[in-house]
Amino acid sequence: MSELKGFQKTFIELALQSHALEFGKFKLKSGRDSPYFFNAAKMLNGCDLFKLANCYVDAIQDLSLEFDCLYGPAYKGIFLGSIVATAFSQRGKPYPLSFNRKEIKDHGEGGTIIGAAPAGNVLIIDDVLSAGTAARESIKILENLNAIPKVFLVGLDRQEKGSDELSAKTELEKDFGINVSSIINLDALIEYSNDNQNFRSYVVELEQYRSSGCYWIEDKPENADLGLRIGLNSLLIAHGFNADYKGLCPRVKNWKEIYNIITG
Repeated sequence: MSELKGFQKTFIELALQSHALEFGKFKLKSGRDSPYFFNAAKMLNGCDLFKLANCYVDAIQDLSLEFDCLYGPAYKGIFLGSIVATAFSQRGKPYPLSFNRKEIKDHGEGGTIIGAAPAGNVLIIDDVLSAGTAARESIKILENLNAIPKVFLVGLDRQEKGSDELSAKTELEKDFGINVSSIINLDALIEYSNDNQNFRSYVVELEQYRSSGCYWIEDKPENADLGLRIGLNSLLIAHGFNADYKGLCPRVKNWKEIYNIITG
C-alpha cells in the first residue's frame, strides 16, 4: 500500500477534528452495519474550510484531472463546490460553477440549475461515494443539459458494492465512461488508522468491513497478514511458533472457534 499523501492526511484529520468522521456502530441507508460513518455537513461547524478546499484542489491536481467547469449537487456538493471554486480562483484558475435545486423554481428565471450553465467537460464535486445513486442522478442531470460528466470526485470513497458484484466506482465508470476519483478511500482510512495509536483499535473492524466475505485461515503470521491486506478475513491458528504474534488477525485455537466466527 502506498504512503498517504499530505492532502489525504489533512483531509482525514479535518474530518476527525470536526466529527464528520466517526468510529462506532452505524446503520447505513442500505441497511448495512458499518464501523464508521462520514457526514461532511459537520465540517461546517468550525472546520478550516480553506484547508478542506485545498485538499480537493490538491487531489484534482495530483490526479491531473481535466475539466471545463465545476458542478456541486445539492445539498453538500453546494458548499463543497463553492469552496473549491474559491480555492481555484485564489490559485489564479477560476472555473465556472453551478449547482442544482431539489425543487423546480416556477418563477423568475425558473429551472433547477443555479450559477453558470454547465457546458463542456464537467467535474462533479461531492462528499462521499456509497452505492452511487446520487452520482447517477447528477450524471443524468448534466447529460440532459448536453454537458459531459467527465469526473466525479468525492472526499471519501467507501468502496461499497454497487447494484451487482462490482464496486460502485467500477459500475459508474463502466456504465457512463466517467472518471470516478476520491481524496481518500477505505484503504487509505485503514492505513491512517493503523499508523496512529489512537485509532489502531478500529483497524480489525475496518478490515473485516472491507473484506470480500471470504475467510483465509493460516498458521503463518506473514501469510495471515497478507490475507488481510488483500481483503480477506484472516484467522491465525494458534501454535507455539506464533505465540508472540502481535498483528491484527484473530488467533483461534481450533476448528470449533473458526466455525463460531464464520457463522456469527
